[in-house]
Amino acid sequence: MTHTRTLALGAVSALALSAGAAFADGEVNIYSYRQPELIQPLMDAFTQETGIKTNVLFLDKGLVERITAEGANSPADVILTVDIARLTEAKDGGVTQALNDEGINSQIPAQYRDTDGNWFGLTTRGRVLYASKDRVSEEAITYEELADPKWKGRICMRDGQHSYNIGLFASMVAHHGADYTEKWLAGLKQNLVKKPDGNDRAQAKAIHAGECDLGLANTYYLGLMQTNDKEPEEKEWAKSVKVLFPNAADRGTHVNISGMALTKNAPNKDNAVKLMEFLASDEAQTIYAEQVFEYPVGPNAKASEIVAGFGAIKADTLPLVDIAANRKTASELVDKVGLNDGATQ
Repeated sequence: MTHTRTLALGAVSALALSAGAAFADGEVNIYSYRQPELIQPLMDAFTQETGIKTNVLFLDKGLVERITAEGANSPADVILTVDIARLTEAKDGGVTQALNDEGINSQIPAQYRDTDGNWFGLTTRGRVLYASKDRVSEEAITYEELADPKWKGRICMRDGQHSYNIGLFASMVAHHGADYTEKWLAGLKQNLVKKPDGNDRAQAKAIHAGECDLGLANTYYLGLMQTNDKEPEEKEWAKSVKVLFPNAADRGTHVNISGMALTKNAPNKDNAVKLMEFLASDEAQTIYAEQVFEYPVGPNAKASEIVAGFGAIKADTLPLVDIAANRKTASELVDKVGLNDGATQ
């Protein structure tokens, strides 16, 4: 999600977080890549249920670097983030610790958690196609088809190096190998109507304006647009598109996750584990998923009415760790084919 501030302290608590500060037994400290207003309902529910106070520090970048710099005196207990890349970055950066918790493991399917227990997914979003209701008759599509010349001059997308797209391209490498994915990306490039630009909402705007017929985007942006009272034009963009879930008939749609991790030096570890157990519960996942227009990963948690309205999602069962392992290759292929240059004549 787009972040608008470099650093802000969540409104959950007025207590400043600083390395070396002393904290009461009844607190837990969260460093979050997700905006405080989106997670505050979760924090409120947790505090009401347990009496444990939550302190949220919001960062839009540099979370791992900050915890590393704080070292053993870091006040951070739990990390919340919105992308598999940032979860693996935290693990690889040595700022997390393994947690083997039977309750959490029973709630989070294996494909959405680290095999060593260093991070856990909470909600998913699909990397789908927004399609023009007026100009696209198809009700089913595959990612592979995006390289089909029938879509020439009809596809738009954001920067090919953006984390959301690299995740999708890495999944193609995982399923098909690098050689296939290189050819596929070259075909996708030739079908672009313009150079990749804007964010995911901009692809819906372009479809609404008749500039393209298909746009790669995350599911949750549709919910954000549908409910944007401050910018009602986005509601019109949303009305002009339908969601196509690629590969619904075979391997499933590529998904990414929001997730959590226990920090390496958590000063309030017991409370941190209690928070993580709560976040993995059906109750919390339902609250969280409704706030961010995503799909809960828990077996009994329910998607919101708005998210259910996008359509049923059949998620690719390939473990996200396998996809993450191919992100570097995917990034290199994007540059190799010149995807961000757009179609050549």
